[in-house]
Amino acid sequence: MIAVCNAQKIETKKVFGGYQYTLNGKKMSMRDLVEVMNSNSEALRYIQKAKSNNIMASILGGAGGALIGFPIGTAIGGGDPNWTLAGIGAGLIAIGIPVSSSANKNTQKAIDLYNSSSSTSFHPEFKIIGNGDGIGFAVNF
Repeated sequence: MIAVCNAQKIETKKVFGGYQYTLNGKKMSMRDLVEVMNSNSEALRYIQKAKSNNIMASILGGAGGALIGFPIGTAIGGGDPNWTLAGIGAGLIAIGIPVSSSANKNTQKAIDLYNSSSSTSFHPEFKIIGNGDGIGFAVNF
């Protein structure tokens, strides 16, 4: 579980194979992002859509990879590969790419909404003041 204060920003970093999300230096999973964004209904809507797209892209990519790998393994083993399966697998991967891209875009929209709503204009000003009566500490909001 990740505790969050509204003034904290979620950071996005491009890494090999996708993106990495962090809050206060801690890596966040999609589940963590959903939990943190519960306080912002608009961001939550985007992150839930992203989570659904991410699951679908993973299923399509995994199934496509298996369908490509099976004929290749058969060919390496000396058997008669069914290249139609590899073609279907490539098609599944091709469908999964835009779904994954949509998940990334929705995740970024959710993070942008969350970060913009958590920004604050609260900038207190601290001063040490002195006059004929003594020294004091002042805080201006």
